[in-house]
Amino acid sequence: MMMYLQAGKMMLSIKRLRLPGLMAALLLCAALPAAAERLKDITSIAGVRSNHLVGYGLVIGLDGSGDSTNSAPFTVQSLKSMLAKFGVVVPPDINPSLKNVAAVMIHAELPPFAKPGQTIDITVSSIANAKSLRGGSLLMAPLKGVDGQTYAIAQGNMVVGGFGAEGGDGTSVTVNIPSVGRIPNGATVEREVPTPFSQAGPLVLNLKTPDFTTAMRVAEQINTVVGDGTALPIDSSSVQVQSPVNQGQKVAFLAMLQAIEVTPGEAPARVIINARTGTIVIDSHVRVMPVAVSHGSITVSVSESFDVSQPRAFTRSRGAQTVVTPSSEVAITQENSPMFLMGGKSGVALKDVVRAVNKIGAAPGDLASILEALKQAGALRAELIVI
Repeated sequence: MMMYLQAGKMMLSIKRLRLPGLMAALLLCAALPAAAERLKDITSIAGVRSNHLVGYGLVIGLDGSGDSTNSAPFTVQSLKSMLAKFGVVVPPDINPSLKNVAAVMIHAELPPFAKPGQTIDITVSSIANAKSLRGGSLLMAPLKGVDGQTYAIAQGNMVVGGFGAEGGDGTSVTVNIPSVGRIPNGATVEREVPTPFSQAGPLVLNLKTPDFTTAMRVAEQINTVVGDGTALPIDSSSVQVQSPVNQGQKVAFLAMLQAIEVTPGEAPARVIINARTGTIVIDSHVRVMPVAVSHGSITVSVSESFDVSQPRAFTRSRGAQTVVTPSSEVAITQENSPMFLMGGKSGVALKDVVRAVNKIGAAPGDLASILEALKQAGALRAELIVI
């Protein structure tokens, strides 16, 4: 049986894999190196993604840990609007003092291909001064997308992992974050998001880590398993694949593609420095060319003291007074760090860099300074990234 795939003006004929061909494909995937990864782990389908939803609602039934109506007037306004929908009219000049109601924001992630009637998890967060959402229930609230359309309806009982306690003298203890909670299966999908997967035409696989070598290997492996001309690398992050027109055949075809294993290309040499935490990550491909390094830290300490100048006896009548005079001392200490040689004719590997750093006992902050200086000197054969 033949399947005809159309992409623009090109017609591609792919024979359905029979048993011998299927066994050959499986043996080919099994013969790949241990470092090979499945396409489903390193790629995603263009246009098939999740969508973020957000909404506003009220959590009721709190044990006195809700919003303070004085500092959160929108909570009372929201409650009045909700009661008005049920025929309960609250006079405009009356603002009820509520302690068991909290205004919250709701956000969720709508997965691809979610159908009406299915449920998704939601996260509920307080936006006012509610102390805790434990024991509360979320009233029905719409969840909207970026286009303003309602895609799900949220409602349910809160699950809060944190809690807090407060004493009469103001002493309080809080564990985790009690003002944020989750509702498993707390929203029901009402509208489906269309995806280009159901449209005719080729599929595009996007690499999660763009790399020209990986894109070329993905296309070559697909062409080896399915047939020549099936896959074409577009750039470093995308590979175009011809797919069947029939929807059922497209699903089976994609399931086969995602099981194919490919060895990704090696990442470029990089040194990652986190200036906030002092974390430094050095890639295995980093090389250091011959260079002499001397690094010593300078410590400046400033100490201040106050001296009291007391006048001699029997001199107060002459106008002498007790005076407080400040005294400051500045000391500078510089470590005596010898110069050491790093690198050889062809550069040193990662293990040699680590050995040299451990030998001089450099702290993470000192190591970051040394790496930056090596990069400026042209001796560091790697990309230096500071995050």
